[in-house]
Parts: sequence; structure tokens; C-alpha cells
Amino acid sequence: MTDLFSSFNYGVIIILMMLGLYVVFAARNLIKRLVGLSVFQTSVFLFYISLGKVSGGQPPILVDSRGLEKTDHAASPIVQVAASDDIAAIHSLHHVEAVLYSNPLPHVLILTAIVVGVATLAIGLALTVRIREVYGSIEEDVIDRLDYQYNLEGAGE
Repeated sequence: MTDLFSSFNYGVIIILMMLGLYVVFAARNLIKRLVGLSVFQTSVFLFYISLGKVSGGQPPILVDSRGLEKTDHAASPIVQVAASDDIAAIHSLHHVEAVLYSNPLPHVLILTAIVVGVATLAIGLALTVRIREVYGSIEEDVIDRLDYQYNLEGAGE
């Protein structure tokens, strides 16, 4: 039963992915296709975030021996300790606990991908508005029929 709940998010991701892909292939309306593409894209984001999750991982925030966040991340801990002349702190460097940190890179990449996805959706919607102005419809069948008539009659020459 715990295996089922541990992989629940992957089941949801697969359902969203297949639903989005189905809408992209089955819909004849351009807006519906863009919505299907967005659902598919969201499922990919969720999949990548699920893969980047480290069970029991902590955020990668460095903390000094007093429990305060370090403000100077460029200097090494040995230089910082040696500058403070604290012998106890130097000895504590040899007894470092193994801490499991989460990698922030997948989440940062997904944030970038979300911004690109929103921009792509905006361009798709703008093109759909322009197609509606030119053809009077956003249904693919109507657009194909009008293109066929236009090219068959040779009105473009």
C-alpha cells in the first residue's frame, strides 16, 4: 500500500500527460489544442520536479556552528574559522555531520521553463487571434477548406 502512495504522483503525471496529448491530437479547435499543449507541458514540469525531490533532503543553506546563516559564501569555512582564532571551532571541523541537501537546479530550471511556456502560450494565442481575423474561424477544418479553395482558384497569383 505504501508503494502505491509513493508513486501516486507519477500516476497523476501519466494521466495528465496522456490527457494533454489526446487533446492536442483530437481537438480541431486551435484554442483547445493550446490548452492540451499546456496540460501536457504542466505534466512534464511535474515529472521533472518529482524526479528532483530528495527524500529527507534539506535546503542547501549553509549554517555556521552557532546556527546562524553564513553571509560570506565565497570564503571557505577553514579560512573563516582561522580568522576567528577559535580553537574549538577548528576541532569541530573534523567532526562534520553528513547532511543530505536537495539540489535546487531542477526547480530553478522548471521556473525558467514555466516562464518560457507562458510566453509560448501567449504567442500561440496571439497567432490564433490573427488566424481568426483572417479566416473568420479557429476550427482547423474551416481553415483547411479555405486554404484549399484559395490555392485551387489561384487567387494568390
